[in-house]
Amino acid sequence: MESAIKTVIMTFLNSSKGGENLEGKSFQKLVQKQLGGLMEDTNSTSAVKEMQRGLDANADGKVSFQEYLTLIGYVANSLSQKKCEPNADAP
Repeated sequence: MESAIKTVIMTFLNSSKGGENLEGKSFQKLVQKQLGGLMEDTNSTSAVKEMQRGLDANADGKVSFQEYLTLIGYVANSLSQKKCEPNADAP
C-alpha cells in the first residue's frame, strides 16, 4: 500500500510540475493518461472540464492536491463497488 500512496503523490507532483495545483491542461493530461482505463469519457475535453469543475471546491479554476484526492477516492470507491457486485454471468 505504501507504494500505491507514493504513486498517487508522485503522479500529482509530476503532472503539476511540482506545483500545488493542476491547471486545466495538466489535469486533462493526467486524467487521460492515468485514468483512461478506469473512467469513461476521459478523451472528451468537455467531460474532463466538467469533472474539474466538480472537483474544484474553492472555485479557483485549479485542482489542488486535496481536490485530486477526492477524485482518487471516488475512483477507488467506484472500483470497490464494482468488485462487490454479483457476477451476472455466475450460475
